[in-house]
Amino acid sequence: MSTTTVEYRLLSGTRAAVGRAGAHHVIADRPEGKAGGKGLGFNGGELLALAVGGCFCNDLQALADDMGVAIAGLKVTVSIDFDGTLTLNGTEVASLSVLERYLQAEGRNAEQRELHVRADQRAKYDTVAKVLAIAQRSGLKRIGIDGND
Repeated sequence: MSTTTVEYRLLSGTRAAVGRAGAHHVIADRPEGKAGGKGLGFNGGELLALAVGGCFCNDLQALADDMGVAIAGLKVTVSIDFDGTLTLNGTEVASLSVLERYLQAEGRNAEQRELHVRADQRAKYDTVAKVLAIAQRSGLKRIGIDGND
């Protein structure tokens, strides 16, 4: 198994931190006016969602390459509120198992719509990961993760 190492250092004169992984950099900060944040970069929840989405997109691309399939569009939107409420197309979904039934039906549809996952910045990583896993198991091919604007 490979190891990935990242490093964060305080950005002088702010409460923000600069993260580095190899030659790549990112700024982590809170929104302006929140706990000393200046809005200089992504907040922790956004970074987490971006990481989950990036892993999911990279894995789907690798799987598609292995299968000799081109993915034309990849986008997902599911809202997960901080209190754990799941919504699908603006309607509250009672549980992950109910969401799975809806997504399985969509996975069987020859003309699949895009699934967009949108998680509240305070949502639990575990819930977001479960939603993405359900979407993948359901056979959805057009999945993306939206930012929380």
